[in-house]
Amino acid sequence: MKSRFALLLSFVMTSSLAAQDSRPSTLAGRSTVYAPRGAIATSQPLATAAGLAVLQRGGNAFDAAVTAAAVLNVVEPHMTGIGGDLFALFWSQREQQLRGLDASGRAGALMTREELLRRGHDRVPSSGAEAITVPGALSGWTVLLQRYGTITLADALAPAIRIAEEGFPVTPIIAGQWAAEVDKLSRDVGARATYLLDGQRAPRAGEWFRNPDLAATFRLIAEGGSGVFYGGELGRKVAEGVQALGGFLTVDDLASHIPALVEPLSVDFRGYRVWELPPSGQGIAALEMLRILEPYDLESMGHNSAAYLHHLIEAKKLAFADLARFIGDRDHMTVSPEDLLSDEFIERRRTLLDPSRAADRVGPGNAVTSSETIYLTAADKDGNMVSFINSIYSAFGSGVVIPGTGFALQNRGAGFTLEPNHPNTVAPGKHPFHTIIPAFVTRDLGNGQEPWLSFGVMGGSMQPQGHVQLLLNLLLFDMDLQEAVDAPRFRHLGGRRIVIESPVKGDVRRALEMMGHELADESTVSFGGGQAIMRLRRGWAAASDPRKDGMAAGH
Repeated sequence: MKSRFALLLSFVMTSSLAAQDSRPSTLAGRSTVYAPRGAIATSQPLATAAGLAVLQRGGNAFDAAVTAAAVLNVVEPHMTGIGGDLFALFWSQREQQLRGLDASGRAGALMTREELLRRGHDRVPSSGAEAITVPGALSGWTVLLQRYGTITLADALAPAIRIAEEGFPVTPIIAGQWAAEVDKLSRDVGARATYLLDGQRAPRAGEWFRNPDLAATFRLIAEGGSGVFYGGELGRKVAEGVQALGGFLTVDDLASHIPALVEPLSVDFRGYRVWELPPSGQGIAALEMLRILEPYDLESMGHNSAAYLHHLIEAKKLAFADLARFIGDRDHMTVSPEDLLSDEFIERRRTLLDPSRAADRVGPGNAVTSSETIYLTAADKDGNMVSFINSIYSAFGSGVVIPGTGFALQNRGAGFTLEPNHPNTVAPGKHPFHTIIPAFVTRDLGNGQEPWLSFGVMGGSMQPQGHVQLLLNLLLFDMDLQEAVDAPRFRHLGGRRIVIESPVKGDVRRALEMMGHELADESTVSFGGGQAIMRLRRGWAAASDPRKDGMAAGH
């Protein structure tokens, strides 16, 4: 036993150097983008180009973000669109304030636990009409433009309408992900007609794809405003179509939907203030991880050493146990977010982190899911910064496209539980637990905060883990922005099971296994895709994750 412990210590110490010497300086040979006036980073080049064109014409970051999001609905349809939800954190230079936007929808008026149980379900279905909740994204686009933008919704939709009508060549990573969903798309008449060529297969990389139905939908919205969806002609078509398939939406659910400006949550970390949105999202898990980790000398452990990764993994387990137990619609929570981030609570949780042994199952303190998502960020010449995330949850969401509309409806209802008396128990008019989270960082000027970093990492439960890893890369290991995005990541799956990207060396892996971690095959696991923009003393730095098809650009 003593010799085994000595060997373990040896592995931990010898793996304290960064395990990356076989990795190029950046994953795809990219450099950080530096720009004097403004920048945008998205997960698809056409969306980046559309947003950049808005900035170059004198539009602001809000205009560029919404324009890019609309284009992503066309070119990355399995991830995002007006059939999903939107969250944003943004710095308004005019207000000199960081604001939060929750444009997520609620369960339909007909969606009850009793009805789902009566239908024989032991959980909310992960696809099909029964999983559909009110889509909030379009309402969020509208609010951002009306309150903070300089262009109209019709202007913002124009590039997306053109690309949907004329078509575009599909990019490689998107093509591969699209192809994996052929069976799902084949089960729905509207999805099959909209997204499968000849109703049979997904477009291949470089192959041309058009979506004239989505172009027509966007034209309808451009002419009549978002009200055509929230209670108008388009909304009635969607609600009636969903109900005909056994779903729970009504036109009144759409008509009564209202996005909300919300107060973000934050914690201090090493002289910076890190911001996330409040529940029902999982951003609080990233903040709890940072609070648990703050006293540890992570720098001396070494980037992606066994000791370093172990501490991050164990902090993640503690935070996610609390997430699963306490987080849901904030109007139904019995524990406040402030309680979960309090000194007393964090200190109690930190005592459960064993520095040399992986925990198996971690219970919540005393006081869930996959996701297909786009994240983008934009900044402009005036100093506005937008951290923007838009998702339809699983790939192609519910897999339902109401014929003629051209967009997939989200399956966000799958985020609910049927467990009784839980803050996340399904109920009419209730927000489900959400995985999508934008992030933001400010720094103290002495007389207030200034914006510093707008960033996000996509991918379900990967998102809080990715936020923490990317941020520590910057704050503790002095990486430039693209290096911080590119650096190898871990992902904790559950119990002792973890995956680590292949550039992390064998001695680190062996040391983690000796601590009790179980390393799973990483080849089928997503490590997320991120974008980031950093404010410099003059100008901007921007980065886009090579794990996606995207790009960063500036002017």
